[in-house]
Amino acid sequence: QVQLVESGGGLVQPGGSLRLSCTASGFTTFSRWAMSWYRQAPGKERELVAAIGAPGGTTHYADSVKGRFTISRDNEKSTVYLQMNNLKPEDTAAYFCNAFAVVISKEYDYWGQGTQVSVSS
Repeated sequence: QVQLVESGGGLVQPGGSLRLSCTASGFTTFSRWAMSWYRQAPGKERELVAAIGAPGGTTHYADSVKGRFTISRDNEKSTVYLQMNNLKPEDTAAYFCNAFAVVISKEYDYWGQGTQVSVSS
């Protein structure tokens, strides 16, 4: 059974840092999956925050987090990370991990359950 489990969320003051982790299980070859972090604030649509290609190296960031967030992956541990620095109140949201791959022209797309990040003084 494929599963993504996020952790590392919490309450932090503006300017603080958090590191989110997403550990995958049930994937035959984790390194072949593109991994992304999305977030969704109350009343807003889910948005892409950062993505990293398979097996790694190529990254993409939303303009709002460039220079503050860093996505990385450890394929040996089947884990993707999101290092978030200089957090702002507008970063408050539920953060979701996503795994995506295309196999024989069929798309596969999995989501974690989310972890809450709250930035407030």
